[in-house]
Amino acid sequence: MTHDAECYRSHMAEYGEWNRKGAALSDVTAEKEYGVTRDFIVKGIQDRKLEFRDGAVWGNPYLRVLRSQLELYIVAQLGSEYLVSKKHQTELRAVSKEIAHLRKKLAALEARKTALERALGGRPADR
Repeated sequence: MTHDAECYRSHMAEYGEWNRKGAALSDVTAEKEYGVTRDFIVKGIQDRKLEFRDGAVWGNPYLRVLRSQLELYIVAQLGSEYLVSKKHQTELRAVSKEIAHLRKKLAALEARKTALERALGGRPADR
């Protein structure tokens, strides 16, 4: 076995890794989360750094890659600072979205509370 083949085997997916929740992502999701293009992913596949699976939704093709391999490839090509920055941006976006959702839910609950208090004749609810 050549050195290249050994290196490739060491980065191959573990048994069942494709089936774990969150372990695989599409090229579109990779672009949103990590800021990498489809061409970047295709280059990683051609360089045998990324394993992939083909998929299609409503006739639109996409690539699925393993998150762990993609992150290793990003670090190798763009640096660890880039990866950390993109992960922080993605987490910040998710946290901001959750806060907005909770604010909306809180406003709806406050409105419902006010309506119930009015229905009770203006008496505040027991705490």
